[in-house]
Amino acid sequence: MKKGICLIWIAVFVIACRQENSYTYTKDIAPILLKNCTPCHQPDGVAPFSLINFNQVNRKKKTILEVTQSGLMPPWPADRNYTHFVGEKYLSENDKLTIKKWIEGGAPEGDSADLPENTYLPIKSSIGEPDTTIWFDSIYVEGNSRDHFYIATLPIELPEKKYIRAMEFLPGKNNLVHHMNGRLLNYENTKKVTISNGKRLLNLETNEQEYIEQFNQLKLANDDGSRPEQINSAVNYLPGATGQIYPEGIGGFTINSKSILLADDIHFGPIPQGKWSHNKVHLFFSDSVPKRPINEVMMGTNGESKIIPPLVIPPHKITTHTSFLEIPQDISILTVNPHMHLLGKHFKAYAVDPSGDTIRLIHVPKWDFRWQYFYTFPTMVKIPKGSVICLEASFDNTSDNPNNPYNPPQEIRERFEFGGAGMRTTDEMLQFIITWLPYQEGDENIRLNL
Repeated sequence: MKKGICLIWIAVFVIACRQENSYTYTKDIAPILLKNCTPCHQPDGVAPFSLINFNQVNRKKKTILEVTQSGLMPPWPADRNYTHFVGEKYLSENDKLTIKKWIEGGAPEGDSADLPENTYLPIKSSIGEPDTTIWFDSIYVEGNSRDHFYIATLPIELPEKKYIRAMEFLPGKNNLVHHMNGRLLNYENTKKVTISNGKRLLNLETNEQEYIEQFNQLKLANDDGSRPEQINSAVNYLPGATGQIYPEGIGGFTINSKSILLADDIHFGPIPQGKWSHNKVHLFFSDSVPKRPINEVMMGTNGESKIIPPLVIPPHKITTHTSFLEIPQDISILTVNPHMHLLGKHFKAYAVDPSGDTIRLIHVPKWDFRWQYFYTFPTMVKIPKGSVICLEASFDNTSDNPNNPYNPPQEIRERFEFGGAGMRTTDEMLQFIITWLPYQEGDENIRLNL
């Protein structure tokens, strides 16, 4: 009798183990990777290798196990226990356990019939199918392990005036661009005969006289010397950032039949070997006039609020800095973008309303220069008139910081040449960009995750 009971328990144990380790790539792992990993780990993606089929995943399974169990991947720097945003990338505990058990069980491929229809979605756009795509002239980035800064122009000619719902910058196959700030110059046909006879590239790393001469050769003014209409922040790019599109009627602007997109301060990080950068811009049109154009305010470096104390980080020190901005009217915040460089350690932003209550905005407990996002809230966040937006950030200029660009550490600060533009990777910044609208009743209920 006892022997029979033992055999039953052994059978149950074997079946349980088999069920526990029955995970396969096709049924269990591919769907997890499709959602969280292959947007970057694919051909032309920003990641250094692809994970779009079983063989690729199987070769990297030890790495996958390490980075997923430690939380290093997928990258989502913002603290999800502080605030939530659209498009959060993270693995649930169940996802992590599934990956772990699959690898421990021998990483079987499984039945091809269980494979999702797509194991990855080719990179075309993060926000949909564009109405048209326009390419910048290719830029050769010298391989001398130094930062490079340019102004690049992109003439845009359309059959007629259009309404832009969104613009999206894509950095191309080699993914060399660290950041780009794009302004749109709109020309009236009667004031500008042609927009294509100016130079397309200006090297910012030059003396003032050469800079002025090069800038004039871009021929950005109207034919009579006057300035064209300008739309700031028509499109921006940072590592990890994706295009942003809001519900119909929110955001957007007019683009004339003649315009020039000015990639102001396009920054290429240091590379050891020269490469070509091929960059493009997607245009998304709207049928209607923008009803609620968005506004933008920048705190900190080059912004509306000073940094306290000034951003000077002595060697062998960890420093903390703050910045404060009072809000003069009721506003609705859509998107926020914190920005620091290699010494960044921690970032937090919140608002304190007139009654003393705290409105959480974003907390990045462990700053990672490689992953910087424009974070969009699921619904707009109301900030009442008289509130103060507060920034708190720390910087680590010690040898314990593996990202420190100098060994031994040196004093690092903001760069003040060219009015503070052209910040090198080895300089430091503390910025907080806020995209907002004048508040309207009910804004808190408008969902931004399309």
